[in-house]
Amino acid sequence: MTLQLKEFRVRNRPVVSGRRLDPHISEQMADNIRNAETQIAEPFRGLTTDGQVVPGLFTLRKTGLSNEGLKLAAEAWLDSIDPGQRDAALFSLDSDAWRRWSNIHVFLMRHGAMMEPMTQDQRNLAFGLLRESFSPSGFELARNIMKLNDSIREITGSDEELGEWLYWLSVLGEPSLDEPWGWQFDGHHLNVNCFVLGGQMVMTPMFMGSEPVAVDIGRHAGTRVFQEEEGTALNLASTLSAEQRSKAIVSDEVPSGVFTGAFRDNFEMRYEGIKFDDLSSHQQALMFNLIGTYINRMRSDHAQLKMDEIRQRLDQTHFAWMGGTDEDSVFYYRVHSPVILIEFDHQNGIFLDNDEPSRNHIHTVVRTPNGNDYGKDLLRQHREQVNHDDY
Repeated sequence: MTLQLKEFRVRNRPVVSGRRLDPHISEQMADNIRNAETQIAEPFRGLTTDGQVVPGLFTLRKTGLSNEGLKLAAEAWLDSIDPGQRDAALFSLDSDAWRRWSNIHVFLMRHGAMMEPMTQDQRNLAFGLLRESFSPSGFELARNIMKLNDSIREITGSDEELGEWLYWLSVLGEPSLDEPWGWQFDGHHLNVNCFVLGGQMVMTPMFMGSEPVAVDIGRHAGTRVFQEEEGTALNLASTLSAEQRSKAIVSDEVPSGVFTGAFRDNFEMRYEGIKFDDLSSHQQALMFNLIGTYINRMRSDHAQLKMDEIRQRLDQTHFAWMGGTDEDSVFYYRVHSPVILIEFDHQNGIFLDNDEPSRNHIHTVVRTPNGNDYGKDLLRQHREQVNHDDY
């Protein structure tokens, strides 16, 4: 039997615009905005375990890699858009626009050039910048999230809130081969910050999610996301011995969301779970593959550099789990070290009518702890260099 769009159980809820700030926004949403502004106004420190940044983790250096493709792609897109779009898209490198991303569908503080009014040629050029930064599989995941945002529009009929093109692209700083700059892509369930400095790139915070995570109907039938992120982690959890489970599983309950989403740039999170060294060699391979699933969203040369950085601190890497470990369980997990934080969470329904977490709504986030989200630590070092030719 073929499912019809109307056969999804859709939650009855008020419509809130995803295109513009609603003048009649709820008091709860107004509180959310005020809280977000308070967080953004705090000086950036970065994620830490105790409020203290561990120094010396990130090195400003020559890598032998070129960012020419990124630079040319950014310039080609900027040259293609009209002056008004260009003014909306460009920010200074020190703008707090970096920290104004939000994964929810509601228009809170969106900024940049919106994809919806662009021509298809302009969109393709925008995607050219993303393609230069992502791996092919990472770009495919990003596009599939956008398509599934269109699928939930089809399912709910809520055109004002949802759609494939309700995403905004910004360029921060001036695209350059050797000076710092970056870009940000912002919208429902897809928020990517990419900092570029010479042959180095930092692609966090990166928030990716979807509701639903799979559709077999509508324009995007056959689209699936997060199978590896879910399956590899569950495979690892299922191999844990009783003693290992007592360390790794920190709660039987799934939390209401990831802990380091939007407006949590200075969040403090202590290490929990089982250490990498307490896993068997087979389990260690599974965990390293799980980390790679997230890091390999980046283009391959930069992903390899990041994986090398992570490998150097595997003895300080922890794996924590919340929820069940059965084949059909819902769960949360995180991988946490001084240089990487990955979170995955099954969510309850927002548009779909389920009050408990389900496999059909997933959030993931990747962060660089200890001050290097948005490439902030590399930027600090760059500016402290008297002679930029020394790195």
